[in-house]
Amino acid sequence: MAQRAEVVLSGEERETLERWARRPKSSQALAFRCRIVLAAAAGRSSSEIAAELGCNGSTVGKWRGRFARGGIDGLHDEPRPGKPRSISDEDVERVIVKTLEEQPANATH
Repeated sequence: MAQRAEVVLSGEERETLERWARRPKSSQALAFRCRIVLAAAAGRSSSEIAAELGCNGSTVGKWRGRFARGGIDGLHDEPRPGKPRSISDEDVERVIVKTLEEQPANATH
């Protein structure tokens, strides 16, 4: 059986992960990864975390390992192969925030 990566959090890392896990504007994928890491830091096994969060044990192992190797930066998506995006992350975020937080005059969403 593979050795599971040990997850140890500093106070600042724990605070950041907890904030991202409950922040409504965080992507659901990132919030899910934060919940995995927080549970792992509490000393729970991968199978316990997987059962609680309704995912596969290999998913828990993946994010536990990525956090152990890369810290908080390891929880973000890695670049994918293929044509580079033509729209920046800032543009995507700006449109999403505008759509969710602003209502057009005399109209609904």
